[in-house]
Amino acid sequence: NSSVEADPEDWVRIISNDGYTFLLRRKVAKMSGTIRASLDETGGFAEAETKTYRSQERGIVVQKMIEYMSFKAHYSTVGPQEEIPVNDIAERLPLEILLELLLAAEYQDSMHVSLILYPVVLMNGFKV
Repeated sequence: NSSVEADPEDWVRIISNDGYTFLLRRKVAKMSGTIRASLDETGGFAEAETKTYRSQERGIVVQKMIEYMSFKAHYSTVGPQEEIPVNDIAERLPLEILLELLLAAEYQDSMHVSLILYPVVLMNGFKV
């Protein structure tokens, strides 16, 4: 029934361009604007029916995006006085995929991850 919003606890699948499959909760996947739009049942996309989103990124990049989306979903409910450990997520980013991850974040409409990545990229001497 398309008039009923999908259960945020549903599982969805993300498949990387090199064949890795990741299962995650819909509420986590919805942290990406692009994935959220693709999985929206009112949008008429095949992804919404199959609960599967095919990413254009490699598995390692998808994995790091999912880590960030999980981080964002977890901390989206904290109050303004609570400190969010942004450095924890930034420290887990392999330098060799930073630029690729930055491009993926832009495409996935995850602006918050871009705000974390830009300083890390610049600190490591990459030019953007």
